[in-house]
Amino acid sequence: MHIRTTFPHSITCEDVRIPLPDGTLLYARVWRPATDDPVPALLEYLPYRLSDWTAPRDAQRHPYYAGHGYASVRVDVRGHGNSEGAPGDEYSAAELADGVAVIEWLARQPWCNGRVGMFGISWGGFNSLQIAALAPEPLKAIVTVCSTDDRYDNDVHYMGGSVLAVDMHAWASTMLAFASRPPDPRYAGEGWRDMWRDRLEQLDPFIHTWLDHQTRDAYWRHGSACEDYGRIDAAVLAVGGWHDPYRDTVFRLLENLPADRVRGLIGPWSHQYPDRGLPPGPAIGFLQETLRWWDHWLKGEDTGVREDPLLRAYLNDSHPPATVYDTLPGRWVGEPSWPSPNVTTTPLALQGRPVPVRSPQHTGIDAGRFFPFGNDADLPPDQREEDARSACFDFDADAETSILGRPRVRLRLHSEAARGQVIARLCDVAPDGSSTLVTRGVLNLSARHGRDRAVPWPAGTTEEVAFDLNGIGHTFPPGHRIRLAVSSAYWPWIWPQPGSEAGFTLDPAGSTLELPVRAPGSPGDTDGIAFAAPEQSPPLDVRTPAAPHASPRPERLLTRDVAEGTWRLDVDPRYGGTRVYPDGLEFTEDALETYTIQESDPLSARTRSDWAVRLHRPDLGWDARVRTRSEITCDATHFITSNEVTCTEGDEVLFHRTWERRIPRTAG
Repeated sequence: MHIRTTFPHSITCEDVRIPLPDGTLLYARVWRPATDDPVPALLEYLPYRLSDWTAPRDAQRHPYYAGHGYASVRVDVRGHGNSEGAPGDEYSAAELADGVAVIEWLARQPWCNGRVGMFGISWGGFNSLQIAALAPEPLKAIVTVCSTDDRYDNDVHYMGGSVLAVDMHAWASTMLAFASRPPDPRYAGEGWRDMWRDRLEQLDPFIHTWLDHQTRDAYWRHGSACEDYGRIDAAVLAVGGWHDPYRDTVFRLLENLPADRVRGLIGPWSHQYPDRGLPPGPAIGFLQETLRWWDHWLKGEDTGVREDPLLRAYLNDSHPPATVYDTLPGRWVGEPSWPSPNVTTTPLALQGRPVPVRSPQHTGIDAGRFFPFGNDADLPPDQREEDARSACFDFDADAETSILGRPRVRLRLHSEAARGQVIARLCDVAPDGSSTLVTRGVLNLSARHGRDRAVPWPAGTTEEVAFDLNGIGHTFPPGHRIRLAVSSAYWPWIWPQPGSEAGFTLDPAGSTLELPVRAPGSPGDTDGIAFAAPEQSPPLDVRTPAAPHASPRPERLLTRDVAEGTWRLDVDPRYGGTRVYPDGLEFTEDALETYTIQESDPLSARTRSDWAVRLHRPDLGWDARVRTRSEITCDATHFITSNEVTCTEGDEVLFHRTWERRIPRTAG
């Protein structure tokens, strides 16, 4: 990583409060070039607290943009950080309307030339895309990283119509803890305590809303840019990683937006900005790449971005299974359009007699993390044990076979149960038998006729189902086997259906695996795609002291009770531990997620998440703490949720509340 200490412009930084039409003030930090000339503005807008949680990441990028002639602005969403108001649901109509108002305010400032860009990763990438679909006039371009255009089927809530146990729950509990954090008196002033109480009184756990909507209804269509791509006027640079769950958004945007104002970039990365150097690499000079985008669309400079291939993608070479890779081997390729003329759908017919698929309920325990962040235990280990719990169909790679895009399966299934799910994994099997997960897909059998409805399977009948696997770029070398592994369970990613222990019978006759095979020697192989080395502005001086006498907890600890047949997975998401900021804030957070299931009982599924957060300013005598507990269990007809929040200042409990809900299992 090259740290830039000199830029074309010197930089100023100030904190401001941006007024909204209803009088609410949003807290913002503005980095600007020291110039009297108006410049374009760039906006990053999210709830993760600019004064502490994202401050290290903000320091890497916002001053960099300011030093290159942009007013770079970081804003906390209403009800979060030091912004006024109450926290709402994610991507609510109010949040998006506030974002439009912020863009219009930026365009009116004397230091702005009226042209605005918007960028972000994850939440910030989501609302960049969603606000672009509202088409505020000043918004000319966005960079959306690790985001989705489909809030129902490509977010943290549902996958293939099935409840995502692993992140539906984990993210709801994380946001409950995040929304419960107090404003910081150093920035919010003397009214911070009243602001905190007002927020807490209006809290409602996200999990209630998300489980109330188990099919693709109007709730999920709101904010899903895929509902009407024609509403997006801004130029879109869409960025994803093969180890990020949202990468398919890049393909859909390329296919549905005008080719003269969209470009796609997919690398080997996890859920991170591509310049941060977190596994897996290689990292690229992403800030320089985005400057090319901004300079073209916001400054009118010819930077060559429109001559770039529509899609630049990293084709992973075959690699042995591991839970972390510093760098994945592979090469960059360019595609002139999407779908690409270089990619052909190649069907592989499944062979053999009908096979019963009755996977034990802990199948999926080696799935890895839904959101890899570059930690040591994030990625799936060797899949041999998972393959043994699945029905496997192997195809020899007689010649080098590269795939780019979304594989698809067509499976002929017979089920005696009305409910269930089918999971397909694509694996690269080496001559030594090791099995590397390449990609996967899921279908809730009740969603086989569409995600907007739940249609029970007529018990005792046979039907053909078809569904896509997540997109991937991967090369199978000669001598390896291409494996399709099919299972009826995938815990803790997928919440099991009642009765699903019966599984189904898969008839290979008429069943196929369809691979998006990229022709060798395609024109995009000779484009000479290359990126500059990563560079950033100087890092924030944040210290991370080690806790005394503490041994690190395993990131992922699997415990099996052999006699009871129970499997328990404990996950430490490793969000940050203790951090001491340059302004004196001591910020500590600890989280533990637990997923438990009995291997023969889908109704034994249970999730729990515990959070502890402390914000401490010794110089102000301020010591605020948040503790949350979130649990989900189930029976055949309901999900049972339990949530608890306790907030203290010093020794005084300022807030304590529990929520208990029984939510009907309409589709999940």
